[in-house]
Amino acid sequence: MRVSDAERDAVVRRLQDAYAEGRLDHDEFDMRTHLAMTSKTRDDLAAVTRDLEPVRGRAGSALELAEPTGEDRMLAAAAHAVAVPTLFVGPLVLMLVSGKRSEFIRRQAREAVNLQLTLLLVTIVTFGVGGALYAVTWILSAVAAVFALAGQGFRYPWILRLVK
Repeated sequence: MRVSDAERDAVVRRLQDAYAEGRLDHDEFDMRTHLAMTSKTRDDLAAVTRDLEPVRGRAGSALELAEPTGEDRMLAAAAHAVAVPTLFVGPLVLMLVSGKRSEFIRRQAREAVNLQLTLLLVTIVTFGVGGALYAVTWILSAVAAVFALAGQGFRYPWILRLVK
C-alpha cells in the first residue's frame, strides 16, 4: 500500500527523536531521512525504523496518534508566546499542567523551556552580553507559535535540550 506525506512525516519525526537521543549518528540520520522521504510503500517506510526501539513512553500512545485539537494548537502556541515575557516559567507551567493531556502541547512547551534555559545560561556565561540574543528569540517565538497554531511541530535550532 502506498504511503502518504503524513506517514512519511511521522517517520521523520521518529528519526529526529532517535537522533536527539543519540541512537543514530548524523550520516545514518541523513540516509534514513532520505529513504523515508522517498519511500513509496508502507513496507519501504517500515524498513527505515525497523531496528529502532520504540521512543520512550510514546510508542503506540493515543496521545501521539491523535491530531492536535484546536485547543491543543492554541495552548502550544501560547507556550511559545508566553516565553517572551516570562522566560521559562510560563512554558514550564503549561508543560506541567496541559502537557499531561496532550503530547503536542508537552513537546512544544518543552522546546520553549529549553530555548529559554539555553539563553539564560548563555547570558550568565557571557556576563550579560548574551542577553542581546533575546531580541532574536522574540522572532523565533513568533515563528514557533505560528507553526504550533498550524498543528505542526517546531524545533528551535542550536539549543541545549535540558528538559526531556
